[in-house]
Amino acid sequence: MGARTLPDGRSAGSVIPDLVIIGLGPGDLAFTDDRARRYLMDGERTVLLRTIDHPAAVQLADERPVETCDDLYGSSDDFESVYEAVASRALEESGVVHLEGDALARFTGVEVLIVGGESFVDAIIAEVGVDPLRDGLRVIDGRDMPDPLVLDAPTIIGHVDLPVVLADVAARLDRVLPEDTGVKVLVDLRSATERVVETTVAGIDPELAGYRTSLFINAEPGGLIGAVRTMRRLRKECPWDRQQTHQSIVKNLVEEAYELAHALSVLSPEAPGGEPDFAAYADVEEELGDVLLQVLFQSTMAAETGAFDIDDVAEVLRQKLVRRHPHVFGDVEVDSAGEVLQNWDKIKEAEKTGRTSQLDGVPTGLSGLTRAEKLQDRAAKLGFDWDGPEPVFDKVREELHELVEADDTGATMHELGDLLFSVVNLARHLKVDPEVAMRRAGDRFESRFRAMERNGPLDGLSNEELEARWQSAKQAEDARG
Repeated sequence: MGARTLPDGRSAGSVIPDLVIIGLGPGDLAFTDDRARRYLMDGERTVLLRTIDHPAAVQLADERPVETCDDLYGSSDDFESVYEAVASRALEESGVVHLEGDALARFTGVEVLIVGGESFVDAIIAEVGVDPLRDGLRVIDGRDMPDPLVLDAPTIIGHVDLPVVLADVAARLDRVLPEDTGVKVLVDLRSATERVVETTVAGIDPELAGYRTSLFINAEPGGLIGAVRTMRRLRKECPWDRQQTHQSIVKNLVEEAYELAHALSVLSPEAPGGEPDFAAYADVEEELGDVLLQVLFQSTMAAETGAFDIDDVAEVLRQKLVRRHPHVFGDVEVDSAGEVLQNWDKIKEAEKTGRTSQLDGVPTGLSGLTRAEKLQDRAAKLGFDWDGPEPVFDKVREELHELVEADDTGATMHELGDLLFSVVNLARHLKVDPEVAMRRAGDRFESRFRAMERNGPLDGLSNEELEARWQSAKQAEDARG
């Protein structure tokens, strides 16, 4: 490029590239840097504006000829394409260019002069009085909200330029913050139309959206971080929580896991496929929270000893997931879910040292059905298994016959255990979770029995009458599908 002398007189004799990139700031032209305004008003230079939809741009256009890139917004599918097109047009110009954000990155390797202006973040900081370093200010793009959404520090949410975007942002906030959490909606800062609307998460008006609208939130964290902090406080201030030990609440973990399993069993077999049952999912959500509580509780107690905390738990899990998925995070290629499981088992086996049997590591504290299934799975991986369900049916019949022939209590228990073990094996070959099948059978029995009770007291009824009640309840259930 050629070069021109600086127009401001402060650097007489020095030269600059033809392309000068200016930041107009968040508001009126009056708030633009003095040096920037001298370049913008230099009549010998072409001024290319990223958009006219900016108060300083409108005011500048009233004072001198300008060109804009607004036509590029309508002809591009996304902001990435817009920034590429704007940068290309700017490179064709010999003058002053108004660019912000990602567009600047397109000039890598090109010698340009950048005259920065106040950012919308600077204007918000001045308005709300937050110290970005001391308070750990976070800035989020409203069009690309992080997941999970962590709000454990003062947070600015920008790029809420459309009502639908602001509505989506409000919905995300509502999921992790109480609906009465205070929010500041900052509109057109540093301009004559400046507004600061103080409202709540539930009261955010999507019509406040605009190119120069942002949200500011400074609240107690909700969501996952909020749950972690709440558990830590309970451990310090609640007498019951404070006196618990790792062992004293193990039973709670087991109970909550079973309640979660029951809630999951209510979902349709194809879930999450098919039409979602949101009422059933609400129960799953609550039970998952109860299980998470137990994880947080145990992690908080471990942190008190210096052993580990919840972040360590999450990081160990992350590393394990990466390590056991080389087909995702590495260069291993797989063609099926079966190959994924084979690789998983090989990697898992390599991680475990000091084991003397393939059956090591199957917890004895599992329910009988689940433990039987785990033991059978381990043996099957070494080839000790039936070829399909047909011979297992025969095995079930054999064990049933032996149970019938049992002649004392000890033999009966032994043969009944063998029968149940064979039934679990049959469930495994039929691709049915025996624990879920048993729970659903229990649910059906309970539902039918309660239906029998609704038709009157059961006390004193004969076996024939009880059976008639049962068949009636079963037929009514079948009719309901």
